[in-house]
Amino acid sequence: MAMKLESLPNNLIVFDGVCQFCNASINFIIRNDPNTVFYFTTTQSRIGIEILEHLGLDANDPTTFVLIKDARAYTRSSAALEISKNLRKPWSYLRALAIFPQVIRDAVYTFIAKNRYRILGKRTACMVPSSALKSRFLE
Repeated sequence: MAMKLESLPNNLIVFDGVCQFCNASINFIIRNDPNTVFYFTTTQSRIGIEILEHLGLDANDPTTFVLIKDARAYTRSSAALEISKNLRKPWSYLRALAIFPQVIRDAVYTFIAKNRYRILGKRTACMVPSSALKSRFLE
């Protein structure tokens, strides 16, 4: 059966679970998500792989980062800016960066994504959420 984005939790973030930079970003989102709207899965998880395959994205591409919101997939800088809308202030103001053309935003995003392992390193395994956060992570 084909996957339907509508069947996924709203505000689902698909991220690289072995990337320290990505994990730090997810922890930042969790700390600044006042209404607890975000859910998470890794590009290495069964559901993450299914989502990426459905969207025609490569889990091994360092720029793979997805937000599923209202049955729509946002990627790269568009995903990050869409996420920022739900973060507590002042972080929610980052959405103002949408004034820059997507091609420029994505070029900056891609540069960071391709260097993310050099920035903070790589884990040998995906992060394990605490029991308090487990319900927000899909496997």
